[in-house]
Amino acid sequence: MRNYISKHTLISWTLALACVAAAAVGASAQRGGGAPGAGGAQGGGRGNAGPRPYGDVITAAAKTDDGIFKVHRITEGNNDNLFYEIPKAELGKDYLWDTQLKKTTIGAGYGGQAIGNRVVRWVLKGDRVLLENIEYGVVADANNPLNEDANLPAIIRSFPVAAYSASGDPVINVTDLYMSDTAEFSARGRVGGRGMAADRSFLEKAVSYPQNVNVEVTMTYTTADNAAAPAAPDPNAGRGRGAAPKPSATVLVFHSMIKLPEKPMMPRLFDERVGYFTQGLTDYGTGEQQQMQKRFITRYRLEKKNPNAAMSEPIKPITYYVDPATPKKWVPYIIDAINSWQPAFEMAGFIKGIVGKEAPSKAEDPDWSGEDVRYSVIRYLPSTTENAVGPHVHDPRSGEILEADVQYYHNVMNLSKNWYFVQASPNDPRAQQLPLPDDLMGALIRYVVAHEVGHTLGFQHNMKASSTYTLEQVRDPKWVAENGHTPTLMDYSRFNYVAQPEDKIAVADLIPKIGPYDKWATMWGYKPIPNAKTPEEEKPTLDAWAREQDTKPYLRFSTEGAAGTDPGDESEAVGDGDATKATALGIKNLARVSEVLLKATSYKQGAAWDELEEVYGRMVGQWTTEMGHVVRVVGGVDSQQKHIGQQGVRFTTVPKNKQAEAVQFLIENAFTVPTFMIRPDILRRIQPTGVITRVAGMQTGILGQLLQAQRLDRMAEQAALDGPLAYSPLQFLTDLRAGVWSELGKPGTAINVYRRNLQRSYLDNMDGRLNAAGGSTEVRALVRGEVKALDRQLATALTTATDELTKRHLQDCRDEIKTMLDPTVPRPAAGAAGAGRGGRGGIR
Repeated sequence: MRNYISKHTLISWTLALACVAAAAVGASAQRGGGAPGAGGAQGGGRGNAGPRPYGDVITAAAKTDDGIFKVHRITEGNNDNLFYEIPKAELGKDYLWDTQLKKTTIGAGYGGQAIGNRVVRWVLKGDRVLLENIEYGVVADANNPLNEDANLPAIIRSFPVAAYSASGDPVINVTDLYMSDTAEFSARGRVGGRGMAADRSFLEKAVSYPQNVNVEVTMTYTTADNAAAPAAPDPNAGRGRGAAPKPSATVLVFHSMIKLPEKPMMPRLFDERVGYFTQGLTDYGTGEQQQMQKRFITRYRLEKKNPNAAMSEPIKPITYYVDPATPKKWVPYIIDAINSWQPAFEMAGFIKGIVGKEAPSKAEDPDWSGEDVRYSVIRYLPSTTENAVGPHVHDPRSGEILEADVQYYHNVMNLSKNWYFVQASPNDPRAQQLPLPDDLMGALIRYVVAHEVGHTLGFQHNMKASSTYTLEQVRDPKWVAENGHTPTLMDYSRFNYVAQPEDKIAVADLIPKIGPYDKWATMWGYKPIPNAKTPEEEKPTLDAWAREQDTKPYLRFSTEGAAGTDPGDESEAVGDGDATKATALGIKNLARVSEVLLKATSYKQGAAWDELEEVYGRMVGQWTTEMGHVVRVVGGVDSQQKHIGQQGVRFTTVPKNKQAEAVQFLIENAFTVPTFMIRPDILRRIQPTGVITRVAGMQTGILGQLLQAQRLDRMAEQAALDGPLAYSPLQFLTDLRAGVWSELGKPGTAINVYRRNLQRSYLDNMDGRLNAAGGSTEVRALVRGEVKALDRQLATALTTATDELTKRHLQDCRDEIKTMLDPTVPRPAAGAAGAGRGGRGGIR
């Protein structure tokens, strides 16, 4: 969902390739105050006499958990100590150490946030065990001397062997590794901490599983605000809008040490034409004239039971379990979301390649745990966060996904409800009254979870996809039933807001589902290539598959380098890149939403109008989003990712007529008052004042986007490369001036307050382009000419103006222009009437 990402982002937890060069802060390992190393249960420091008898170290007080390591915890009085008994067979083996925040203080990161991960090895050297950091970011052939030269492991910690077991396995005290602020695993940077408070930090849990060891630690950090904290508690702290300084941040840090496969999976090389998360490395052993940057895709290890069959069940299907904490009524929808990916894996040759299951009960399997790395889980988190995320943990040597946990926050239901109401209610009678019925909310949960499962399978967002369907297709009931309104579930093309009620789209088809891109991309990443023995041998087949995009645009992925320039590569969009027509249809539906908004949110007698205010704000936000899509047509570039051997270029300027149409659309729709939003029956229930400021803010945002320096520079370059075929920045600025200041061409016309605010915002933006440091000389010359032309128009309009407010506005604008053109002229103070004018310069 939102911010997957953002944001999103994210979304794959990649290997941290450099150790943090910071000194570890020593900390107490106990709940009371004794020091590590004190007492008979402790392992000795450098000055100790060496290993002791096993029974003297692992005493009768030890609580032992037996898994891949034996984990012993000994609590005696104030001393709380953790020991690892490491099997000799596991020494020198690769483990992935993943660290994340599990729970946090409000404002100190968020639960589920990654801290980092790295590959480690436990190595016995004399009577010491070294914890080494292993780098796989730089490689060479095993027989190449460069391999050893480039990969000397850094030593994270050294532990004296406290004892040896009867079979010779070393026992070490690892308490201080977790209870001090070890730089490689520290959460300090995530919470803005300065130091660690040892007396407020505790070892919570340590569990050993067959393939991983998990440790949870409560860590309290003194924060950057500590110096400013009040000496005594402030009874008013936290009240009102401003948050009080937080002198401390307490977080629950989750460490999971996961054994990597003895034999790494054969990697599959990344191709920019297909949207997978990646693991990168530098290979010095290729024999090329320069080091080779390689990227592998992240994917599960999926192997056929019958390698010779076109369709086969996998040896081990990808399995996700539903968190037992999930409300029972949503469980079937979540399982359906997981299983909805099965047709995609059928394209790769796997029958039931992915399976969703309920987690077993304690009676069915008392040892089952969602924290066991053998199980991937859809976790339900009772949180006010309006989000869901789909991280995964992968082997940095090969890209093999080892485990994934979709984190589904309860309040994402509120987000989904608001999105659906604002975007789809004109086409779905069930959504015209809040709250939404359970069957509809279940369908929205299914969508959210299926999208996040896609991330855990290795897929990036594909914002390009939705623009590869035409508007006619997304309004065609038959097409949408078969193909969805976007080719992929991994786009941010939420719900079909382009469809009109007369199109009669089935309500089930308003929500995205697994589409042709998802099936094709799964095939590209997961289908076995039997005769290939190395990643390089797979490349010809993968290239041939990728070239299907030339004749099937709906298989295309976002083009590298096109972010922010391609109007078809846009989040929250529906339709074929003709954002002008799509937004025109979207606005029709928003007008319909405004008509039912009051009734839909008035279902709870005696309640405040909070939900009306919230959903109204979402409607305004949707308007702004759709107008933003039109803005991106101006100075836009159509793109398709291509490799050598494919015909044509990667970037093509959006045709001149489309850019000009987009500007005219904005003049007629964004820069005139959106009357369906100015409804007294709504506004007078949610605010005593503010509608003028709200409209000004909306229009100022759109105008600021249009006049971005990067957009004007890009248009100047298009004019230089494409000549008269381009929409020149001069023509754009002339057209925009004519639209924003249209009243100047109609002698005696009064200018209302909404337009006055828009025109002041225009001057602020032009001032920014004219006087901001480091601005383009080309743009500055164009803007200076525009401002002078406007000044002449204002002078003429003043001679015919009859409305006093209009006359004063026009004169004020002339005064402003004088200061813009001559910095030596004193600048007047910005007044309240100039909404959005926070001093000189305006929006940059």
